Amino acid sequence: MSTIPKSAFQFLKKLKKNNHKDWMTEHKKEYQANEKALKAFYASIVERLNEKDEIEKTKVFRVNRDIRFSKDKTPYNVHRSASFSRAGAHRRGGYYLRLEPGNSMVAGGFFGPEPADLLRIRKEFEMDDQEIREILAESKFKKAYGGFNTEYQVKTAPKGFSKDHPAIDLIKNKSFFVSHTFTDEEVFAPDFLDNVIHHYELLRPFFDYMSDVLTTDLNGVSLLDD
Repeated sequence: MSTIPKSAFQFLKKLKKNNHKDWMTEHKKEYQANEKALKAFYASIVERLNEKDEIEKTKVFRVNRDIRFSKDKTPYNVHRSASFSRAGAHRRGGYYLRLEPGNSMVAGGFFGPEPADLLRIRKEFEMDDQEIREILAESKFKKAYGGFNTEYQVKTAPKGFSKDHPAIDLIKNKSFFVSHTFTDEEVFAPDFLDNVIHHYELLRPFFDYMSDVLTTDLNGVSLLDD
């Protein structure tokens, strides 16, 4: 399937107004029908991505919310989302899609990398930030994504780094990802799949650079087994 059915958003809008178990139980068949359609769309994304990349896994995020530590006790997410993981230790980075009335997006990058990877990325930026800045400043990439999401940063500087370093704006990040939003009209357009793939392909130079960083030491020596 190469399009998103409008029924998917109609369902999510109704769920937002009726976010409780009884309503979901009554509308289980409607939910399942929309999930089937969305999973077919995710499969189309994987098929297209595999033309120029290699996807190892698709993760469809649960509609049920984890409310154990949240003040918001509504049981269900009012969006549907999926991520697509690249295959192999030499391919880093992941693609993300969020479908929500009025708040749909694609995103990609490195959200909450493990401590060793986070330190390695920061050390690379500390040593040389020219290449990553050139990637972020490329005209098509910048138009689509702007720059790194800066919601997740330390306040001044990570331990071991100078707050006065010229690349501190990059080093402060705890995640390294970008996002692009779509209107509902764009989501339901016949070319939405093409639009998603276009934005994912804009991420490839960023992914290639970060893959190289995360699979080598600061001297550029490979960390992967031959």
